[in-house]
Amino acid sequence: MRIPPRFAALAAAAAFAATLLTGQAATAAPAPAPAVVASVGSVCYTALPDEAYDTLELIDQGGPFPYSQDGIVFQNREQVLPARTTGYYHEYTVITPGSPTRGARRIVTGQQYQEDYYTADHYATFRRINFGC
Repeated sequence: MRIPPRFAALAAAAAFAATLLTGQAATAAPAPAPAVVASVGSVCYTALPDEAYDTLELIDQGGPFPYSQDGIVFQNREQVLPARTTGYYHEYTVITPGSPTRGARRIVTGQQYQEDYYTADHYATFRRINFGC
């Protein structure tokens, strides 16, 4: 079972919060939120296709995923997402009904909490998912 990388970031944030609550000096500041590249738009969570909700739920549960490629490192070769080190992003299939293949829809996750991007055109464009609308 793959554990989504954003859970590691959550654990670090929880440890930092616990340090603050206990009054002990923090040894490291939390990582700043990543900047979003201008070519990345946003999409309301409620505007996603139904299959994207299924994919996000599977990511949060740690799987099992429908395709063996789900959870692999996303290389960001198109350089549309903010530049990060290798391993920062992971990709997951958003099932396309009626498609005999994985289709073109994906969710790419970053290591920050709710740093999720949706693409309907196989990485040509990305929209960061806004969970607040």
